[in-house]
Amino acid sequence: MPGIDKLPIEETLEDSPQTRSLLGVFEEDAAAISSYFSQLFKAMQRIYDAQNELSAATHLTSKLLKDYEKQRFPLGGDDEVMSSTLQQFAKVIDELSSCHAVLSTQLADAMMFPITQFQERDLREILILKEVFQLASDDHDAAVHRYSRLSKRKENEKVKNEVMEDVYTSRKKQHETTMHYFASLNMLQYKKKIALLEPLLGYMQAQISFFKLGSENLTQQWEDFLTNIGTSVQNVRREMDSDAEAMEQTIQDLKEASDPLYMPDPDPNRIPVNRNLTRKAGYLNTRNKTGLVSSSWERQYFFTQGGNLMSQSRGAVAGGLVMDIDNCSVMAVDCEDRRFCFQITAFDGKKAAVLQADSRKDCEEWIATINNISKRIYLSENPEEIAARVNQSALEAVTPSPSFQQRHESFRPNTQGKVKASRSGSQCSVGSESPALSSLSLDSLVAPDTPIQFDIISPVSEEHTSQTKSSAQGRTNPFGESGGSQSEESEDSILHQLFIVRFLGSMEVKATESSDVIYETMRQILAARAIHNIFRMTESHLLVTCECLKLIDPQTQVTRLRFPLSSVVLCASHQENKRLFGFVLQTAGGRADGQPVTVCYIFESNNDGEKICDSIGLAKQIALHSEMDRKASQKQRELDKAKEKQQEELHKQKQIEKDLEEQSRLIAASSRPNQPAADGQFLVLSNSQSEDSDVGEEGLKKGESEA
Repeated sequence: MPGIDKLPIEETLEDSPQTRSLLGVFEEDAAAISSYFSQLFKAMQRIYDAQNELSAATHLTSKLLKDYEKQRFPLGGDDEVMSSTLQQFAKVIDELSSCHAVLSTQLADAMMFPITQFQERDLREILILKEVFQLASDDHDAAVHRYSRLSKRKENEKVKNEVMEDVYTSRKKQHETTMHYFASLNMLQYKKKIALLEPLLGYMQAQISFFKLGSENLTQQWEDFLTNIGTSVQNVRREMDSDAEAMEQTIQDLKEASDPLYMPDPDPNRIPVNRNLTRKAGYLNTRNKTGLVSSSWERQYFFTQGGNLMSQSRGAVAGGLVMDIDNCSVMAVDCEDRRFCFQITAFDGKKAAVLQADSRKDCEEWIATINNISKRIYLSENPEEIAARVNQSALEAVTPSPSFQQRHESFRPNTQGKVKASRSGSQCSVGSESPALSSLSLDSLVAPDTPIQFDIISPVSEEHTSQTKSSAQGRTNPFGESGGSQSEESEDSILHQLFIVRFLGSMEVKATESSDVIYETMRQILAARAIHNIFRMTESHLLVTCECLKLIDPQTQVTRLRFPLSSVVLCASHQENKRLFGFVLQTAGGRADGQPVTVCYIFESNNDGEKICDSIGLAKQIALHSEMDRKASQKQRELDKAKEKQQEELHKQKQIEKDLEEQSRLIAASSRPNQPAADGQFLVLSNSQSEDSDVGEEGLKKGESEA
């Protein structure tokens, strides 16, 4: 290549100062080349590392987009459109990741390999040759120095020969090393340009190939897809801006409307006290005793739930029960020089809570709310309003605590005596005595003046109840059954589910087409219980099997009631209070005129009423399939019996035909007397052989035996 200076290899043996000076210039140039390429190598290494990181990041992005549909965001929901869009993005980015991986491979082969080879092989060779050249030059100078010091007076041939041999060897070594060193420095000028241009050429070719590959993969279809996604993003942004404006307006409206509420004790003339609340929630300060005379106050969030007062600390997952406020007493008190304090005392007086509200309004509203929940009866001159409001309160919480029954037994002895007296007649004619309840009845669902039964009486058979009581002592079955048939019935059933229920009441109904009849019965029974102060309920275990429903005494394990599953025509739970459920039973021939009797039974459960209704529905389905299988098996057995009978008749017919053929053969043989047989003997026939061809089977057998 013209324009490149070279070291004269021919002058290496002479090793003149001019040659050494020129060598120094080449060595400086080699050092500059090494420094420059070291920096260039670092720059290209960063390009290669960045490309590898980009390829790995692109692949990871594609993988995360594919896994989006597997993620479960608490507020995200199932967005199929978003999942589908991200799947398409993942497909595109996955292709881009493949392109980036190809680009990384091409950069490693076409860019990094040449410059790495130049730096690790060529430049390293120059450094090694420089060290070897320096050592050879030093050895040659030392040998020449020893040769120059040979004495001419005392010549020693042996020493002289050794010194001359040393000079010869060192000079030869220096000459050869210098020639290789000069040649490498001369070649470095060429290799420098190759090592500089080849990586850049490889880098550009790899980039061009990458862009071509990307243009081939990103077709018009992907461009249209990206355009649609861009439009969707703009729509979402506009929707977000609109929603942000609406929220900002809402914030401004709430700030203006809530300005009077910022005061801890607002003016009662501007914000009046609401004394008709049945639910209340808010922060209160509760007093906790820390010693005999000392106490501390803690701020918690209180709320009413049914007939209970609940509290929840900030950050807690759920609230805890403070006390049962049914039939409790509440009043304002003075406590430790604090304002707006009130005290709630339980029905038995054993438990009390002292609470402090933030304002007089909150204090009075809390007292009124607890009084409303505790009384559950609202005074009004309109009977319909009485029943409607009582029904609403009764539906909120029927019996929230286990001590509900004992509490009302101790507080209302006269009422309980009245209930027991009504139970002795097995009926409580609430519908006929209460004009409020009659006004709430719907003639299309429940007949007017229908009595409500608050005691458990079987609609199927009253004799079954008496038999159950008479045989209760000899029972060992945990489900309260005795005898062979009922025990086998429970053991053979494939479904056994037990629920804890409390009987609320039952009444005769007219319609069974929809669950509205159950809802209406619930409303009337709950209203009747609230109006007449009937709070006691009988707790039982409801056993659901594929044959029947049983109400079992939880203590004695005696079966109180047994409902055949076939008589259950309807079952439903309350739409709001899920603990209430009921079912309708229809018994054929229950009246004197032979008409069926339809009775609706209402219960309260500790579990979800829908689960009990689903269990009853499952039992009916299993019973239906079992009945269908039984009928199919019975029909198959009848077909098998008919087929066997037909085979037997056919066999008898064939036997008769065979006997007739045998008789005909014997008659034909008897018509030829004294005819020798094949073995020379004579066949003698009896004269008593019957000649009648229409004889029966017994005659044929007798004639054959006589022959």
